[in-house]
Amino acid sequence: MVTGGAGYIGSHAVLALQQAGYKVVVLDNLVYGHRDLVETVLKAKLIEGDTNDRPLLDQLFASHDIAAVMHFAAYAYVGESVSDPAKYYRNNVIGTLTLLEAMLAANIKKFVFSSTCATYGIPEIVPIPEDHPQAPINPYGASKLMVERILADFDVAHQFKSVCFRYFNAAGADPQGRLGEDHEPETHLIPLVLQTALGKREAISVFGTDYPTPDGTCIRDYIHVTDLASAHVLGAEYLLKGGDSQVFNLGNGSGFSVKQVIETARQVTRRPITVIEQDRRPGDPPALTGSSEKAQTTLGWQPQYADLTQIIQHAWAWHQKRH
Repeated sequence: MVTGGAGYIGSHAVLALQQAGYKVVVLDNLVYGHRDLVETVLKAKLIEGDTNDRPLLDQLFASHDIAAVMHFAAYAYVGESVSDPAKYYRNNVIGTLTLLEAMLAANIKKFVFSSTCATYGIPEIVPIPEDHPQAPINPYGASKLMVERILADFDVAHQFKSVCFRYFNAAGADPQGRLGEDHEPETHLIPLVLQTALGKREAISVFGTDYPTPDGTCIRDYIHVTDLASAHVLGAEYLLKGGDSQVFNLGNGSGFSVKQVIETARQVTRRPITVIEQDRRPGDPPALTGSSEKAQTTLGWQPQYADLTQIIQHAWAWHQKRH
């Protein structure tokens, strides 16, 4: 079962699971997910519902022979989490706890969790290793860290096995153009830049050009969504083979600056992209990159699309088709 399987990363994980030979049931409340992608592209069984709905979860687990659960159903807007923390704790923490209790009741104890590098807060060293201190600076990151803590406690109490993936900036789209990023509202840099190239935005804002980086703009670790999805399949298979609970970073290990992303998008789209330079945003670290050595060593995971040009080419093909 994939919760949030109608969303951006979740839908790519469903596709990767199908390609690996698994049958998938999708649970999604469709607040941000896309019914059309699940029903017409993935052709997966879609249950419209919420992880806070315990009777629905009990019925779902009773009527399907589910071996493992992949959990993507979460709110993920950092700014909104600051202004409305209750929404994030109710959905991301209580919703997950309800799901875990329903799984326990059905004796399903394999869980792949979509966590985030936001659990680290401001990095002390980069690339960030998994044992870096976790000190989130917003309720979104705190909600994901709380679930990681719950999973560690469930392992001790119930031998409940989980893989937590802390990932950096998901980007790109299915290389064959079947799926891609379609958020409303959109907050991620690459789709915002591509919307500007499409003429849907007048300009792209760059927040801060005076950071201690080579070109003065923030550096982030962009990881292709298809590479993310393949890691989740490997994580599920690791658990199904009897693996113990683990936490893994997922990133490319190298970062790209905001200016590099915009310039690469200009080259890929061959269109003008107007930039407005603005002041720094509070809480934006100069550089965020992660070490994925552990995932590569333990799971045999290897990113296939680490090149920024390729990431943006796939995203551009999707945005032209979708919009």
